[in-house]
Amino acid sequence: MQGHGQAQPVKSPPPTGWLVFLRVFFVVISVFTLGLLAWTMMLRLAIVTRKSVDWGLFVASIAALVLSLVLLGTEPGEEVHTPGGWTGMALLLGSLVAEIAYYLAADIRHFHQLRFPGYVPHQPPPQAYGYPHSPYTATTVPQSQGPHTPPPMPRPTPPPTTTAPPQRHAPARIDQVRAELDELSDYLRKHDGHQDDGRDGRDRG
Repeated sequence: MQGHGQAQPVKSPPPTGWLVFLRVFFVVISVFTLGLLAWTMMLRLAIVTRKSVDWGLFVASIAALVLSLVLLGTEPGEEVHTPGGWTGMALLLGSLVAEIAYYLAADIRHFHQLRFPGYVPHQPPPQAYGYPHSPYTATTVPQSQGPHTPPPMPRPTPPPTTTAPPQRHAPARIDQVRAELDELSDYLRKHDGHQDDGRDGRDRG
């Protein structure tokens, strides 16, 4: 019985110079044939990566090539001047540009992963339970607060009312009464004097 976890030997990628040469070679023949041999790029990529997606794209490139050739074949002459011919030309050149971009990106990514199998984007390690948090990665969590009650609005204080001191009418009233009494007494004295003078004149007569 074989033990579990037996690692399989990792195949080392070809030299970088050879990979660059192959990429340039397949791109050049695809461009110089105006996309007629662009399917060779997708075939090599599917053989190298062995992914179902790349095999599907290889089949799609063959279908696009056949369709574009059929549309171009409907032209009555050598020059393209019908909508079908222009559609076939656009499909041929558009698929060529898309296949070159995808081939280069996928081929570079595939061999980069083979050269650096443990390469992953740098991410901060997860904090284990019970360990102190780093001051650079710790995030402050706002404390939960109860329902916010607005502060009581201050009541407007009424302006102070200035009360005028009570006017003292009593002294003035008393003085007025005294003056009236004095006038009355003077009047009575004068009236009594006139009456006495009249009585004296009558007695003498």
